[in-house]
Amino acid sequence: MVIYKIFRAEEWQALQANGETLGAPIDLTDGYVHFSTKEQAAETAEKYFSGIEGLVLLAVDSELCDKIKWELSRGGALFPHLYRALRLDDVLWAKALPISDTGHIFPDGMT
Repeated sequence: MVIYKIFRAEEWQALQANGETLGAPIDLTDGYVHFSTKEQAAETAEKYFSGIEGLVLLAVDSELCDKIKWELSRGGALFPHLYRALRLDDVLWAKALPISDTGHIFPDGMT
């Protein structure tokens, strides 16, 4: 299953430069890298990144990542959490996540 991570431009640049990351500030605080499913990604963007430009959407195959745990989070939904550094070679693709008057614009299909 493909899961998604939203990064600010500087977080994506750091991953590219270093080859791995422990994530964004919220990830460092919580001790794991937060991901969303295709169905959860838009709500995540709205809740945590509303109005922020320059975001990057990363796609990762959850079945190729060890240390993924599915845990209850907002609304009782299961969210994928990565309990190790996210490696650049985990990333299937990265795409800009532009913003419009109505919110962020996600790629068609997201796969």
